Amino acid sequence: MASPTVENYLKALFLLSVEKGEVNITELSNLLQVKLPTANSMIKSLHEQGWVSYEKYKPLTLTPKGKKKAALIVRKHRLTEMYLVEKMGFGWEEVHEIAEQVEHIDSTIFFERMDELLGNPNVDPHGSPIPDKNGDMQQKVYDPLGVCLPGDTVKLVALVHSSSEFLKFLNRRELQLGAKLKIESIEDYDKSMVVSYENHSFETFSKDVCDALLVERLG
Repeated sequence: MASPTVENYLKALFLLSVEKGEVNITELSNLLQVKLPTANSMIKSLHEQGWVSYEKYKPLTLTPKGKKKAALIVRKHRLTEMYLVEKMGFGWEEVHEIAEQVEHIDSTIFFERMDELLGNPNVDPHGSPIPDKNGDMQQKVYDPLGVCLPGDTVKLVALVHSSSEFLKFLNRRELQLGAKLKIESIEDYDKSMVVSYENHSFETFSKDVCDALLVERLG
C-alpha cells in the first residue's frame, strides 16, 4: 500500500499530464507546494519503486503501474465528491477537502459500493471525468465559453478548474452545470461576454471566467 504522500505525488503527476501533456519537476513542486529539492528527492524514490520514469532534464512520466494507481486515486476522489453532493447534500464548493482525505482509504469494495449507489457516474460534480475501476478515463474535449460567438446557445458541461472561490462566484450567479446560456454580445475591448441563462438576463462575465467555463454548442 502506497503512503498518502506517495499517492499525492502520483495524483499530481497524473492531473498535470492530463492538463499539459508533459510535466517537469518545477510544475510538480508548485502544484504540491513543496520545495524543489523535496520534490526531486521524492521523484527519484518513485522512480526506484517503479511508479515514475525519471531521466535528468527530461519530462516526468508515470509508468503503466504508476498511471493506473494514480487514475484510481483520482477515481476515489471524484466518486467521493459526487457522493457528498448527490447523497449528502454538500455544495460543490465544499467537497474537495473532504475528498482529499477519503481518497486515501484502501478499500476497493467501499468505492465500488459508492459507485453503485450513485448509478456509475461518468463525471464528478464539476464535470471532470471519473476513471473506471480499471483506471481508464475518457477525457472529452469541450470548448471554453470564450471562443463562442454572439447568438450561440450552449450548455455548461464542465469547469477548467474548481477552486472554492470560483465555485462560490458561480453560486452567487446561480450558474450550475447543465445551464443553457445564450451569448448576447462580446465586448471588443476586453472580450468580456454578456450572456443570458435561466432567470438571469444580460449577465456580464470577464474573459477569465468565460475561458474557465466549458460548454457544448446547442443547435
